Amino acid sequence: MAKVKVKRHGVSLDMTAMCDVAFLLLTFFILTAKARPDEAVQVTPPTSIAQTPIKDSEIITITVSNDGRIFMGADAQPVRLGMLEKMGEKNKISFTAEEKEQFKLMENFGVPVGSLKQLLDLESEERKKEGVQRGIPCDSVRNELGDWVLYARMYNPKQRIVIKADSKSEYKVVKNIIDALQTQKINNFNLITGQENDPGVVPKKKKG
Repeated sequence: MAKVKVKRHGVSLDMTAMCDVAFLLLTFFILTAKARPDEAVQVTPPTSIAQTPIKDSEIITITVSNDGRIFMGADAQPVRLGMLEKMGEKNKISFTAEEKEQFKLMENFGVPVGSLKQLLDLESEERKKEGVQRGIPCDSVRNELGDWVLYARMYNPKQRIVIKADSKSEYKVVKNIIDALQTQKINNFNLITGQENDPGVVPKKKKG
């Protein structure tokens, strides 16, 4: 008896729906991605074996450059605007709407409040030039850093303090910062360090 041959049909797969999904996901990630602004100063923190992660929201970052200049930044734009207005009121400095908008977009800054208007008039690339930002005063004579932290925490008391100091910066600068925080009864803060291997942990041998 002769076998009946079954006619084979070519398989057709409609990829239209898959392409639409991929395009929608790509669009979503592009629109929701947050571009990180350039920092005013780059530092290389000391290394440690600590592995405690620090959340990247609701934080106030105090940065110390290798030559001892102090910079500060808050991650939330409403906080930046609020502390700027309070500092302006205390020092009798009036900031324009355009200057406030510029300040809201700054990742961090490092000048005395009296020089802030001149800094805001500069372009982003000019602000990063050597010698433009000479640091926020933080000593017994002028403790502007303490005022900035105070006003920032007025708008969000839950904000955590993060100190990011360069490995070559002097300890006395960091101590001045800690003293300024303790005058406001802030005793809990984090120090950012680079990753270092724990000498007490024996690395696993690779198989093969």
